[in-house]
Amino acid sequence: MAAQAKEFTREEHNKEGDLWVVIDAKVFDLSRFANLHPGGKAVLLNDDIPGQDATEAFYGLHRHEVLERPQYARLQIGTIRGEESTITGRVAGAISKVPYAEPTWLADGFSSPYYSDNHKKFQKEMRKFFDEHVYADAQAREADGKRPSQEVFDKMAEVNLHAMRLGPGKHLKGLTLFNGLVKPEEFDYFHELIITQELVRTGARGYGDGLLGGKVIGLPPVLNFGSEELKKKIVPEVFAGKKFISLAISEAHAGSDVMGLQTTAVKSADGKEWIINGEKKWITNGHFADYFTTGCKTDEGLTVILVPRTEGVSTKPIKTSYSPTAGTAYITYDNVRVPVENTLGPEGGGIFVILSNFNHERWVMCAASARSQRMIVEECLKWISQRKAFGKPLSSQAVIRSKIAQMIARAESTQAWLENITYQMNNMSYKEQSTKLAGQIAFLKMYSTRCAQETAKDAVQIFGGRGITQTGMGRFIEHYHRTVPFDALLGGAEDVLADLGVRQAMRAMPKNARL
Repeated sequence: MAAQAKEFTREEHNKEGDLWVVIDAKVFDLSRFANLHPGGKAVLLNDDIPGQDATEAFYGLHRHEVLERPQYARLQIGTIRGEESTITGRVAGAISKVPYAEPTWLADGFSSPYYSDNHKKFQKEMRKFFDEHVYADAQAREADGKRPSQEVFDKMAEVNLHAMRLGPGKHLKGLTLFNGLVKPEEFDYFHELIITQELVRTGARGYGDGLLGGKVIGLPPVLNFGSEELKKKIVPEVFAGKKFISLAISEAHAGSDVMGLQTTAVKSADGKEWIINGEKKWITNGHFADYFTTGCKTDEGLTVILVPRTEGVSTKPIKTSYSPTAGTAYITYDNVRVPVENTLGPEGGGIFVILSNFNHERWVMCAASARSQRMIVEECLKWISQRKAFGKPLSSQAVIRSKIAQMIARAESTQAWLENITYQMNNMSYKEQSTKLAGQIAFLKMYSTRCAQETAKDAVQIFGGRGITQTGMGRFIEHYHRTVPFDALLGGAEDVLADLGVRQAMRAMPKNARL
């Protein structure tokens, strides 16, 4: 804008009745805006505001993104001659310079034995992709509760992101991954780790699950146990982001107790169809899913069946403490008829189909938890640097620094354990992972989600009232504190996983071990 090109000196006086302020070397005329100010006109008429440098006052009350909104950006009338703005907002693809805001391998001057040059290039492009194509939609949909926009699904499909989110494997063969940035045979769990952690940076927990979180856990049973005919039909349309799939296991009477499922499947008289009856609860993406990977009780025992959205299938949304954009649903099966060819794995072998999925599901949750904790560390470090209380920055308070120290320690230890397990996954067969890493991953998930809840609690104390406000300075803190319990429950409750880890350790105890 031509008006914004005008330069002023700090000595120039405002005209009578004008309300000019300087924020980060930019001059704003708030005269006409004063009566519209959400905090009231009186705030702007304070002696410290008119004609003054209001940078400190502004950033004590508002996030930088406020200045970037069109209705406020147009209030800028010029700049201060000889001075430059030093504060920047979210820059697509940028690495944060805030200490501990990034995993160590991304920080200046640090090295890692785990990440190759290709991983680094992949991370750079992945961050840019999520910043440019996903972040804005995540904020909008988290607010209005609608399903993630189809345009985002389509953009992800263009670079085969939907396929990559399932990790390395045969399903990637023949695909062009992110415009050829990584070859299918070279794609590993660290590439997938990068995808998951970059997605988490949107800071929108419900949206993150809505962005086909159900596919990440619902499609692998089809890939690993479905017939070739079934895979040829289902997989391409899901990878293209045109059809959606969810994992329908948990029920009102059976959460972590998988063997307690009550949904039944009996064969028709001619043996060609399953007839399914029952209910499923807390199903991620269930409300907008086209397919449901469903655990059922059959004569042979627990069996997993792929159920399409067809006659007799009904879903209704469940109100949870995060956004409806996740599509969390209650599902009812009322005499639903499904071809027996939709059976995933052997009849009665459903427990192995389900268990084979758990390690990867829980590892993904650990990856997300580790990165989300780090985002809260960054928010808190910024806040204690710019917020003043009792005439001093919050960072001058020893109790605040103590909380920050614990938050950093939790984030760093979680990421370090996660990367070690990820390295083991890259060097083990799927069968070896099941026998050697199930306990490790269970322990890590328990540890990471407990750390996350402690971090959420501390962050609220640091932000005070802003930490429980859904807009403004502490909006990411409020959101995190409200949604962090999800990770502690999904994929297995903390105490159940802790016990699993100990039981696996006891099975591996050498018989000749004595004190």
